[in-house]
Amino acid sequence: MSSPATPLLRIPAGVVVERRKADSPWIDFVWRGIGVLPDEPEMKPWTLLREQDETAIYYAGSATVDLYRSETERYRDNLASGSPSIWVVLSPSEGAWPYAVLAATADPAEGEAFTIAGVNLVEAVPMPEVFREAIEKFIGEHHVEREFVKRKLGRADPEALARRHREGGHE
Repeated sequence: MSSPATPLLRIPAGVVVERRKADSPWIDFVWRGIGVLPDEPEMKPWTLLREQDETAIYYAGSATVDLYRSETERYRDNLASGSPSIWVVLSPSEGAWPYAVLAATADPAEGEAFTIAGVNLVEAVPMPEVFREAIEKFIGEHHVEREFVKRKLGRADPEALARRHREGGHE
């Protein structure tokens, strides 16, 4: 039995990014994730795949899409959305390239959580069919329906503050 923090399935992926000439006096280029490739391609990170006009497409590096038993409902919602996505996360880098591949995920909530830092580039890119099939199979094997239980909040007692006594006998 694995712990909740251990992924039960790891799907290798190659991350593809686009660099487009910016129409801005403050920055030269706009970077964004545009896709994921099944498996890890046999090429070095930041290999130029295509260049046309003022746009370049690069293989930026590899990541794994980790699947957890506890998140099957989110994966199912992602697949049912009509446009299943993988969230690609690029983090600012001090190296030769301005960004490094930080993560790739099929969990929409996790993808959104990566935006909280405010410095990461996070893009929802189309999910390749081979990923969709693997995730559907994972959901079929590990999903457990959980009954929704609405929590009941205790009612506030408006008299509670009036009954509080202060030290020294003053009220």
